[in-house]
Amino acid sequence: MKKIVTVLGARPQFIKAAMLSREIREENDLQEIIVHTGQHYDTEMSEIFFREMDIPLPVYNLGVSGGAHGAMIGRMMIELEPILLKEMPDLLLVYGDTNSTLAGAMVARKLNIPIAHVEAGLRNFDMSIPEDVNRILTDRISNVLFCPTGVAVNNLKKEGFDSFPCTIVKTGDLMFDAVLHHAKLLPAKGYMPSIEKPKDYVLCTIHRAHNTETPGIFETFSALNQIAESEKIIFPIHPRTKKALDHHRILLHPNIVSLVPQGYLDMVDLLKNSSCVITDSGGLQKEAYALGKKSLLLMNYTPWEELVENQFSVVTEIEKNTILQQWGKLQTLTPDYSKQLYGNGHSSKVILEEIKSFLNL
Repeated sequence: MKKIVTVLGARPQFIKAAMLSREIREENDLQEIIVHTGQHYDTEMSEIFFREMDIPLPVYNLGVSGGAHGAMIGRMMIELEPILLKEMPDLLLVYGDTNSTLAGAMVARKLNIPIAHVEAGLRNFDMSIPEDVNRILTDRISNVLFCPTGVAVNNLKKEGFDSFPCTIVKTGDLMFDAVLHHAKLLPAKGYMPSIEKPKDYVLCTIHRAHNTETPGIFETFSALNQIAESEKIIFPIHPRTKKALDHHRILLHPNIVSLVPQGYLDMVDLLKNSSCVITDSGGLQKEAYALGKKSLLLMNYTPWEELVENQFSVVTEIEKNTILQQWGKLQTLTPDYSKQLYGNGHSSKVILEEIKSFLNL
């Protein structure tokens, strides 16, 4: 039996892992051991996703959260090394672009354990963004690169990955698979929303540094408050964002309904019933597209550039008047949702077959 160690740490990774872990469990020749770094550690940001999405509980929980990026990655590596030495898996599986992703990949590389990176090839082309650094370094030391889109594949080829000892595979997107899967299952599961929603509302999430630190936080929330003069906005607040708002004593318009972070099923329900989305989340912009919602992206570039090219999303500089201008532009767009940008909902099966091939199963 071949052994896979999966390293997870943040909400988007739990969502993607739910789809692939389900497929791995069906294979008699594969064993998956999940390690949770603890990067997202509270009930709303972590535990609820394992419970709602039927992800196997972690065998190891490192409890590493908070602190500067370098310190966090270092602590994760210290905790991960003895685990990988003990388990000596045939493959290390990492997702996305978090500190957990990079820490897992670096420890595995030092131990000569093969690495598979799900969601490889994405780029913001901005090395000041920590996630971009994590992506680039993880891609460079991985053996198998699972790219969700053709753009991601082309990014790797432009960087010379064709000449590196790795395998590049276009797979489609696991998060796209997940939102389609769970949106269909909500009624069948007897799901009942945990909050009362207004009839018409915009769903908003904000968590990235450029929107929660000076001066971006003032520009972003000044624009959001003005949008709220004519729109009801539901706003699940990330802990980092709440801390920043409290620190700067920024008040929200009465039409902005702030919530604690929501579980995955609640977020799918909120998204499904919203009119559109305002976000700086890479995951939510894809989920919005999957459920037929347009999105204003509070960032000047998205690695999911096909959403912008096909008019499902609009990007913006973080400046009040520009945000409002782009919000107005979003209202005029009429995109074609019949386009299949992220596969046909079976990306997990594509990835599993490639893993089996790599492991000679």
